[in-house]
Amino acid sequence: QGHRGRRPEGTGGDAADPARAAAAEAVAAVLAEGASLADLALPGGPLSRPAEAADRARARRLAVLTLRHLGRAEAVLKPLLRRAPSPRLRALLCLATVEMLEAGAPAHAVVDAAVRIAAAEARNPAAAGFVNAVLRQAAGRGADWAALPPQRLPGWLRGRLLSAWGAAGVAAIEAAHARGAALDLTPRDGDAAGLAARLGGLALPTGSVRLAAGVQVSALPGHAEGAFWVQDAAAALPARLIGPRPGERMADLCAAPGGKTLQCAAAGARVWAVDLSAGRLARLAENLARTGLTAEIVAADALDWTPPAPPEAILLDAPCTATGTIRRHPDLPFRRDARAVRPLVALQAALLDRALALLPPGGRMVYAVCSLLPEEGEAQVRAALARHPGLAVDAAAAGALPGIGRDWITAEGGLRTRPDHWPDLGGLDGFYMALLRRR
Repeated sequence: QGHRGRRPEGTGGDAADPARAAAAEAVAAVLAEGASLADLALPGGPLSRPAEAADRARARRLAVLTLRHLGRAEAVLKPLLRRAPSPRLRALLCLATVEMLEAGAPAHAVVDAAVRIAAAEARNPAAAGFVNAVLRQAAGRGADWAALPPQRLPGWLRGRLLSAWGAAGVAAIEAAHARGAALDLTPRDGDAAGLAARLGGLALPTGSVRLAAGVQVSALPGHAEGAFWVQDAAAALPARLIGPRPGERMADLCAAPGGKTLQCAAAGARVWAVDLSAGRLARLAENLARTGLTAEIVAADALDWTPPAPPEAILLDAPCTATGTIRRHPDLPFRRDARAVRPLVALQAALLDRALALLPPGGRMVYAVCSLLPEEGEAQVRAALARHPGLAVDAAAAGALPGIGRDWITAEGGLRTRPDHWPDLGGLDGFYMALLRRR
């Protein structure tokens, strides 16, 4: 966390636009240090520094947009640079280029702000002139920008996805990442049409409600009363797949931040919400209090936890590479690499085996990951079926969910969503899930 509590070179200054300065500093920290935007928004991080809430929100939007189109910005800037800029100036140049050419901000205002941010760096007095010269040329490259393809995934991930989905599938996924993500809500009472009508949103076929990105959630009617919670449409499917029943005992393993716990509690199930992170469970507790729902919160390692009574159903949303959420978290490709995959696959298998050990005969379980990698999804379930005689995938349950495309059902009977699904509705996160039953 070396970025916390200090101002990196070349991207700060009280006289500069606070939102742009904070966004440039955050982009630099992601690229140079592998920091996450979520951490950079914590107290002490650059995205927390602007005094006004509107500036903090704008800084985050600019950082997200820059990372989403970083490859395109660098392609425009490359022929304009005679020498490689410092990491901090690189971030500033990319941010300004994206703001001008993708967001359509007035070039004169963007260039002026970037020059003032660069000038605030006393160690490099020539930086302001350099930034001014480069960005004035970049401002006229709109035609080049429009012709550029969407940002490519990093090589370690792109190669794996090419093997899984082919060139056309990967191109569609990258295009979906470039479009970003809308805001999805899960209604507490299950009435998507009613909530959509009240909020002016769209009721999705799977039961979620979609609003335009950038909406202030806490200001929406019904938020304070707990009428809904934020949850991507794909993330809401595992709980719909398991079909929670009133009064039954359920374990939600790796539960935080808690959307699935809320869904099961709203259906009347008695839920143990188990997670290793006490801090993330605090957010779950806040949402339970806001919605008036109840669950038993357990801060424990799911590999060691033993329930007080056998659960009739288990939800396991396992830790994973989160590669299915890149359209929502464009910083992720810059802070993950191939080294993360193998340990996560081993952990998922161990969690699967532990959860199945808790599941009584006749019980049911949903295994889910927000990953695009088959080794974390389809392959995990196939391996679990081989390890556990008497275990079966309920493919009919997945196919019976409303709004599910036929091509979303996988060979072993699981359910696979991808960012390029629902192109006319705005896409959804990449998820894999399967309903397992112990005979």
